[in-house]
Amino acid sequence: MPKHKKISRAFLTLAALTLVAAGLAAAFWPRPVLVDLGEVTQGPMVVTIDEEGRTRVREPFIVSTPVAGRLQRVQVHPGDPVIKDETVVAHMLPTNPAALDLRTREQAQAMVQAAEAALRVAKADHNSALASLDLARTELQRTETLAEREIASAAALERKRQSFRIAEAQAQTTEAAIAMREADLANARARLIDFDDRAPRGADGVTNGGDIPLYAPANGRVLRVMQESETTLPAGAPVMEIGNVEDDLEVVVELISSDAVKIRVGDRVIIDNWGGPVTLDGEVRRIDPLAISKYSALGVEEQRVPITVALTGPSETHRALGHGYRIEARIIVWQSDNAIRVPSSALFRERGSWAAFTAHDGLAHLTPVEIGHNNGRVAEVLNGLESGDQVILYPSAAVRDRIAIAERVAE
Repeated sequence: MPKHKKISRAFLTLAALTLVAAGLAAAFWPRPVLVDLGEVTQGPMVVTIDEEGRTRVREPFIVSTPVAGRLQRVQVHPGDPVIKDETVVAHMLPTNPAALDLRTREQAQAMVQAAEAALRVAKADHNSALASLDLARTELQRTETLAEREIASAAALERKRQSFRIAEAQAQTTEAAIAMREADLANARARLIDFDDRAPRGADGVTNGGDIPLYAPANGRVLRVMQESETTLPAGAPVMEIGNVEDDLEVVVELISSDAVKIRVGDRVIIDNWGGPVTLDGEVRRIDPLAISKYSALGVEEQRVPITVALTGPSETHRALGHGYRIEARIIVWQSDNAIRVPSSALFRERGSWAAFTAHDGLAHLTPVEIGHNNGRVAEVLNGLESGDQVILYPSAAVRDRIAIAERVAE
C-alpha cells in the first residue's frame, strides 16, 4: 500500500506541473495581431480642392436716385419681376426748398424789385436802340437814293451803312440784355419759393407736378430693397438692387492662396450640397489677382483668393438657386480614369519615404511605396504595389515586418 501511494502522488504532481506548464505556454505563446485590411484597386481617381462658396448675379444693377429729392414709398418687393425701361420701380419728388426767415425773405423781395427795375431799364434801352435803328435805316435808304442820282458821294454812303450796322448791333445787344434781365428776375423770384409753395395735388393727395419715375435698368427680378419707406435722399443714393437670377448666376469661392495657385482657368467644378437633388457642373472662369486678408474661425489670418465659377449646366437644374445662396464646390485639379489606388490610411512615413504593410500568408510585410497624387481618401500608386494587394489599414505600433497578423472580424 505505501508503494502504491507514492506512485499515485508522483503521478499527480507530474500531471499538475504539466498542466501549469501548458497554461503558461498558452498564455505567453505569440498571437497574431488583429488588423483591418484594405485592397489596392485600379480605376478612376480625382483630386479636388473643396471649399464653401456662394452664388451671386454676375451683373447686378443698383437703382439709385438721379437727383436729390423725396423718395416715395417703394411698392415693389424682392422677387418681383421687372422689365427694362418699362417697369416703374419707384417714384421721386424734387426736394422741397428750405424755409425762409424774415431777413432772407426781405432780401429776396428786394432782389426781385431790383431785377424788375433792371428789366424796365433794359426794355427802355431796347426801345431807344430800335428808334436809332429806324433812323439809321431811313438815312441809309435816302443816301442810297442820292448816290444812285450821283448827288451823294460814295464815302457818305459808306458812313451811312456803317451807322446802320452799329444801330442794328446795339438793338441786338439791348435785346440780349432784356433776356438776361428776365433770367435774373426769374432767379430772384425763385429765392422766394418756400415750403408753402407746393405743386397742385390730386384727389389722392399725391403731387401731380414734378414726379420723377425710376425705371428698371435691366430685365430680371428685384434682389433687395435698400430704401423702402418714404424718405429724403441725396443724388446717387442706392434704392434697390436688380439682377437676372435665372440666366446670370455664378458662384464665388474664396480659396486659401496656397490652394489657389493650383487652380487654372477652365478647370471643372462639381457643386454639391446646395439643396437640390443632383450635383451641378461648373467651370473656373476667373482667378482674381488680388488676395483678401480674412480671419478663420480660430482667429488665424489667412489670404483668400476669390475664384469665379460659371454654371455650365442647363438653367433648369439650378432654378431654385438665388443670389447669395451657400454651396459647396469641389474644384478638380487632377484626374485619371485608370489609376492604381491605395487607401491613404494604409500609408505611413518610413525613413523619409512612404511605405505600407502588405498582408501575405498571415504575415505583415513592410513594402516601400512611391505615390503620386493623394486626395485624402486614396493615393495614386506609382511603384511598389499592384492592384489586388491586401494592405493593413491604420497600422499600429504592434505591427512590424513579418509579424503574424489576423484580420479583425466585426462583431
